[in-house]
Amino acid sequence: MASWLAEISEAETEPLVLASVLLSLIVVYLAAKVGGELCARINLPPVLGELIGGVVVGVSALHLIVFPEAGASPESLLIDFEALVTGETPAGLAQVFRGESGVISILAELGVIILLFEIGLESDLKELIRVGPQAAIVAIVGVVVPFAAGTAGLITLFGVDTVPAVFAGAALTATSIGITAKVLAELQKLSSTEGQIIIGAAVLDDVLGIIVLAVVASLAKTGEIQILNVVYLIGGATVFLVGSIFLGRLLSPYFVAVVNQPRTRGQVLISSLIFAFVLSYIAAAIQLEAILGAFAAGLILAETPKHKELEEQISPVADMLVPVFFIVVGARTDISVLNPLDPNNRPGLIIASFLVVVAILGKVVTGFAVFGQPGINRLAVGIGMVPRGEVGLVFAGVGAASGVLSESLDAAIIVMVIVTTFLAPPLLRLVFQDGSTSAQAEAQSPVQEDALPTASASQVSGQD
Repeated sequence: MASWLAEISEAETEPLVLASVLLSLIVVYLAAKVGGELCARINLPPVLGELIGGVVVGVSALHLIVFPEAGASPESLLIDFEALVTGETPAGLAQVFRGESGVISILAELGVIILLFEIGLESDLKELIRVGPQAAIVAIVGVVVPFAAGTAGLITLFGVDTVPAVFAGAALTATSIGITAKVLAELQKLSSTEGQIIIGAAVLDDVLGIIVLAVVASLAKTGEIQILNVVYLIGGATVFLVGSIFLGRLLSPYFVAVVNQPRTRGQVLISSLIFAFVLSYIAAAIQLEAILGAFAAGLILAETPKHKELEEQISPVADMLVPVFFIVVGARTDISVLNPLDPNNRPGLIIASFLVVVAILGKVVTGFAVFGQPGINRLAVGIGMVPRGEVGLVFAGVGAASGVLSESLDAAIIVMVIVTTFLAPPLLRLVFQDGSTSAQAEAQSPVQEDALPTASASQVSGQD
């Protein structure tokens, strides 16, 4: 009987869940467009505007887009509006809130999967392989330096216990490939040597971050590191990335042959999405990130004759889903921890100041680890590794759920994530512009360029 009543209740709330999702998407797209346009007009990366738009409509300000983990009750103005319009009971509204939040979260995850698939399509696999050793060194330095400096500093300077210090140090190792890749694409630097090193290093950083998270989570729960789990993750990541790209390149001619057979609309797009989702599923199933599978799928399909057609067809899909991801990242960010007037925030802000410095310098030094690339913009490589974004929030969430982190240390990690996420996009644009200016000056000094290349360069800078 209770099960039957539950089914009726769920059936009755399904239309309200749909209505709530539609209302949330209206808010998401308005916030993304307004924020992106404002930043674009003042020569800042539009992705920064989307993140700020998410903060405005999220838990920090308007409480329009909130999630269950941000509060025990549905403290959402959109849900309050639904209650006013429909007269639904509190129990029904709670169910609507959970359903709506789940749908928006899934759309955000799909958005970052599509973003990494698109980035893979726009990347050059041969160039990635060429810069692979440099990218590997950048990734390793970007994990070891901030982890060691952060952990040692917390223990010696602040007297933090070893396990919480290790967990906070691990949070410093993360890199948000989604945010960096989006900025690089906006700056038209994705195919540059710096861009390819950053993307390759960020992908490896994601793999290393998953391994580090598994190690510290195991340490927090059991007090010991499970070696077999670490070996499994390292082996699984290596086999997946190398194997999927190798087999994908072998099978890509058959993929093109299959795509050419159907006579219905969207055969290229749908077939490619199936391929991307298969690799994303495999990556998620072996405890890696789904975005790694999407990126690998994009790299493979970029080698096929269909890649230009696919790039054009995937753009509208990305325009629809990717903003949801960035708005959700901003909406989940609680900037109230930055308020120094609250005495409870002050210990966290003091530790956060240290973590922010380590987080930035620990990644900036990675650019100077690049070898065999004369004339490369090393500062741009380092800045490109700075944003922590949603990856850093995952570390903070796992640490808080495990009970290892104190309130002040948890707040400090969140502050570090906020600062690095919002500071990196404008800094990345700044260092790339400075690098481009110096490079152009060096190129034009020996020989006077003709009028046509000069005009092209000005048009490109105008587009940026």
